[in-house]
Amino acid sequence: MSVVLITGCSSGFGLQAALAFARAGDTVYASMRNVDKAERLRAATTPDLDIRIVELDVRKPAMFAPLIASIVSRSRRLDVLVNNAGMIRLGAFEDLEEAEFRDVIETNFFGPFALTRAVLPQMRVQQSGYIIMISSLSGIAGLPSDVAYTASKFAVEGATEALRHEVDRWNIKLALVQAGLYATGIFAPSKAPETGLPRGYPVDSPYRALIEYKWRELQDRMPQAFDPAIVAELLVKIARSDGTRLRWPADEVARRVLATMFAQDDAARDEFLRGVSGTDWWSHGAAPPT
Repeated sequence: MSVVLITGCSSGFGLQAALAFARAGDTVYASMRNVDKAERLRAATTPDLDIRIVELDVRKPAMFAPLIASIVSRSRRLDVLVNNAGMIRLGAFEDLEEAEFRDVIETNFFGPFALTRAVLPQMRVQQSGYIIMISSLSGIAGLPSDVAYTASKFAVEGATEALRHEVDRWNIKLALVQAGLYATGIFAPSKAPETGLPRGYPVDSPYRALIEYKWRELQDRMPQAFDPAIVAELLVKIARSDGTRLRWPADEVARRVLATMFAQDDAARDEFLRGVSGTDWWSHGAAPPT
């Protein structure tokens, strides 16, 4: 079976993916920035599952080579890399501090691609490998209040599509997973219900009505969020596929958005996005709907 390295395994997609790959018979190196947060994964792991918890911060490239060397020393190969670790900063672009914007890009784009570059030599030696990027619908559709996250995921989409043509001669495959809204906990650090805004958001922002509306809409939708186990099972399926498919929508929402976005001109695309976002009122200078 395969040897799999997954980032961001303390919760959400990463935790469920570690379990799904291990249940499929794979050896899983479940990495996380803080191994003190591994309790949930340890509690869900049974003795028959080969899950090895390792420390890895995708924003610290100096950690990559020693970890990969350790994996290859112990397991003789590295077949699959799932770049899952990520973060989000909700808010209007003008309100975001530069450091916040850079933190999102560093975590969601530079980190995963630096790790990808670090595993490529081993995969070239093996003449095989599968690298799976957790993207997002934000990687194909830019919506208000989501500029930093959207920028990071658009970058992931484009770079993945280009890279697959550079490494295919060594039978190294790449894939993108687009997902709708899932109960992963990615929004937990932003919660601040007492203000109606994300935690620490400037209450005097000229965009306050927009951000309050988007934040309220997000909270209203969370009870209907999909189970991260859906994406986990899809990741196992992708890792066993022939690599000819690049984009893998994870759910019906994602399938509908991909089908729409890749079949429209710019005017139709804008109309669709304003409808999805529910922010026509903002663009027209009106008050938010109640």
